[in-house]
Amino acid sequence: MPATPEPSAPPANPAPIRSSRKLVPAQSVAAAKTPVGTPSESPSPPATVAPPQRKAGPGGQPVPDQDTVSRLQIFLDEHSFGPGKIDGRWGEFLGKALQRFQAAHGQQPSGQIDSALQQELQKISPVYTTYTLTDGDLHWVGKVPSKPAGMAQLKRILYRSALDYVAERYHADPAFIRKLNSGRNLNDLKKGSTVQVPNVQPFQIETIQPVPDLPPRPEFAQRIIRVDTRGRMLDLVDANRVIASFPITPGSKSLPAPIGTWKVVKVTTMPIFRWDEAMLKHGRRSSDFYNIPPGPRNPVGIVWIRLGSSGLV
Repeated sequence: MPATPEPSAPPANPAPIRSSRKLVPAQSVAAAKTPVGTPSESPSPPATVAPPQRKAGPGGQPVPDQDTVSRLQIFLDEHSFGPGKIDGRWGEFLGKALQRFQAAHGQQPSGQIDSALQQELQKISPVYTTYTLTDGDLHWVGKVPSKPAGMAQLKRILYRSALDYVAERYHADPAFIRKLNSGRNLNDLKKGSTVQVPNVQPFQIETIQPVPDLPPRPEFAQRIIRVDTRGRMLDLVDANRVIASFPITPGSKSLPAPIGTWKVVKVTTMPIFRWDEAMLKHGRRSSDFYNIPPGPRNPVGIVWIRLGSSGLV
């Protein structure tokens, strides 16, 4: 899933998954909204139109300035059409997210910002907000080995730095957070440190509880998840309409994502990952493996969706 994230990505009642131009139905991972830390508003830079940086948008149109791009990324992110990490830069997934959003709302999927959308973007205020770190936040940060043998010795796989924590919480690229906080040392964030971040709904890792098998959600039984392995996009479809879309990494060269229609048979939050090199490279289990404990930096993320055949967990 998007690790996303999503954050956050809703899962499903056993139903179909179609991959590559096809899909899967889903069920949502509901998380209580527990306030942590103190976000507060900070002034947004004025929405000025800068000269185009390069021509790379659909149809060779000029790429908008950073302020407009940041607003567009925040807008699409808040409407569940994930543009990838918010970074203030035009990229492949931002264009795809915009086209999908336009098509889903009955518009021509031009991938360009028209006057109506421009007006919506100007309503985003402030564009950035300030987050204050708490003791609770820092409990999610710790040293994490890079190899599975070391990970298997831990109780939780935490964020590797406070910057990593803040960046994921606000759906942003860590480099962009550094840019927004130019001149500050973000390698030494502590309780009470304030950080300027994109003004989006925060991903609250502290609300995600470990559940081995989420109960079915009958109201989502007809939803389908469509996975486009070539375009590297995942679409959530309800009543033949795309209601959400996210960029993904589908499989690998040695073990590509299987093509076909599949059913979601199990959804686990905060999974334990059975790291088995033979399974990862060749698709078969071996006796040489490590059980990687749950956490935000577990290799399979915070939500595991099992399809209609034996999986890796």
